[in-house]
Amino acid sequence: MSNLFSKLVASAFLLGGLITLPVAHAAPVNDLKGTNVVLVHGAFADGESWNKVVPLLEARGLHVVAVQNPLSSLADDVSATKRAIEQQKGPVVLVGHSWAGAVISQAGNDDNVKALVYVAAFAPDNGQSINDMLKGKPAPSWASQLSKDSGGYLRLSTDAVIHDFAQDLPVAQARLVADTQGPWFSGCTDDKVTTAAWHSKPSWFVVTDKDHMIDPHLQAEMASHIGATVSHVDASHVAMISKPAEVAAAIVAAAQKIQ
Repeated sequence: MSNLFSKLVASAFLLGGLITLPVAHAAPVNDLKGTNVVLVHGAFADGESWNKVVPLLEARGLHVVAVQNPLSSLADDVSATKRAIEQQKGPVVLVGHSWAGAVISQAGNDDNVKALVYVAAFAPDNGQSINDMLKGKPAPSWASQLSKDSGGYLRLSTDAVIHDFAQDLPVAQARLVADTQGPWFSGCTDDKVTTAAWHSKPSWFVVTDKDHMIDPHLQAEMASHIGATVSHVDASHVAMISKPAEVAAAIVAAAQKIQ
């Protein structure tokens, strides 16, 4: 009887160990406390585009701020981003989506910025604009779906958002993205980065393999050119909405490196 009891006790301890094993290996809470993340949105978007990524980062103890860019010029967007950087205490991981790749390339020269993360983004070099980077390349199909208002601001058609900008989102959600998009000043594409921060700061790049807005091959070329640590995501241009866990993982990896 005592032998049977001993076996039951041993089995119970073993089972308990197996049950608690995942908890023992779970990511520690607040393990990245003391590091800041500044998220910068791209064209046709706003700070809410990061809503699904923010809680994933905060769960690791990161302090997160999403910038609200005016989308009126490179200088204006850089100024808004630099104000957000200045408010942080401690090192900053600066993250840019799409057009904001140009923004973080310029704003990232701030001494508090220790790492750059490009998410389906442009990564211009010194003295380079987005139009310089796209010179000689065929115009994408969605370009014909742009409309310009009297102030020179561009909007994407709902059809282009559903089929090219956010094609891996449910249609109802993609329509909401279209309805709430931030108009982008057309002159931004000619604004040149003066000194690209990726020359002096470590960088990460999330390549979105189903992107219709910025060719994934161009993304991969830019990532290689800047010497970034690359991850590929099977997503549209708005990976931070459709695949937030994968985008958050790249940001966390950058934060871990600078601690």
